[in-house]
Amino acid sequence: MEQKKTESDKTYWHPAFFADIQIELEEDADNLEFENEHQLGTNPMEIDVLIVKKETNTPIKKNIGKIFRTYNIIEYKSPDDSLSVDDFYKVYGYTCFYKADTPSVNSIPIQELTITFVAGKYPQRLIRHLLKDRHYTLEEKEPGIYLVHGDFLPIQIIVTKKLSKENNLWLKSLTNKLDPISAQNLITDYLAHPGNKLYQSVIDTIMRANTKIFKEVNSMDDIVMEIVQEKFDRRLKEAVEREVQKELNQKVEAATKEVAQQITRQVTQQVTQQVTQQVTQQVTQQVTQKTKLMDIISLIQKKCKKDKPLSVIADELETEPNELLSVYNIVFANPGKTVDELYELAVK
Repeated sequence: MEQKKTESDKTYWHPAFFADIQIELEEDADNLEFENEHQLGTNPMEIDVLIVKKETNTPIKKNIGKIFRTYNIIEYKSPDDSLSVDDFYKVYGYTCFYKADTPSVNSIPIQELTITFVAGKYPQRLIRHLLKDRHYTLEEKEPGIYLVHGDFLPIQIIVTKKLSKENNLWLKSLTNKLDPISAQNLITDYLAHPGNKLYQSVIDTIMRANTKIFKEVNSMDDIVMEIVQEKFDRRLKEAVEREVQKELNQKVEAATKEVAQQITRQVTQQVTQQVTQQVTQQVTQQVTQKTKLMDIISLIQKKCKKDKPLSVIADELETEPNELLSVYNIVFANPGKTVDELYELAVK
């Protein structure tokens, strides 16, 4: 029996897929609007990704988008999930509902809809059902891209495992079974797009899912550490900026009220500068300590789930066991708690 998709699985892979599909279609991005988890009606029904083409007469250049019309419904299955017969009818029904869920009659013509299924594995049972029971035909347009003929709606099935590395590197790499060569190609392309949040989102997910591969490829050690450090620095910078702005606004407001009738604009600027320096130093220290502790808790929690003893964890983190003992005991004694809850226990 096929297992149902869990919420944690969806949370883990779907944000990366939403970023990944935008990377794949970035050449046509000016002509496309991307919407993540489009809500249908008032009931809990969601389309994984909705892509709306702005200029209907302009064809999409990217191979995965050549069938696109104006409204394009996309269903994504994570690497360990399978695309079933019921998934096909669910998404087909969602597409019809999307067409009908409009304020005016026929404002979305059926001729302007397409359906795309994206899965890591070839859906043999579904294909057999479509060929035998629905009397459809299947055409492999190019590696990993299958066009389903015989329905009024244009339908395609994309099998990421079979996609070519040359044309669909990022979508093919959205897996937990990445090979070393693909990992190297991925890192090279990632470094060619510095500061791009879409690429950052996808690489974070792929690295978490393929930790062993990235560790085994020795030539990538420095690059991997650079990406990890970049992620930490980004989180730290955002957290510091939020806290500094919050504290700064409060202190400047208090200082301004107290001396509003006595000081000039120059003195106000001097006070603001002094407060900014003090608050920045204080908050940076606090946020740095909190971020580091939460990262340590998260790492220990993952390693505890793999039944690794304290001595092994300390060795992998390049530190002494006694430095991790108190945090390790808290994590070990509270296996069901989140990182935030474990952090609160640790600081107490």
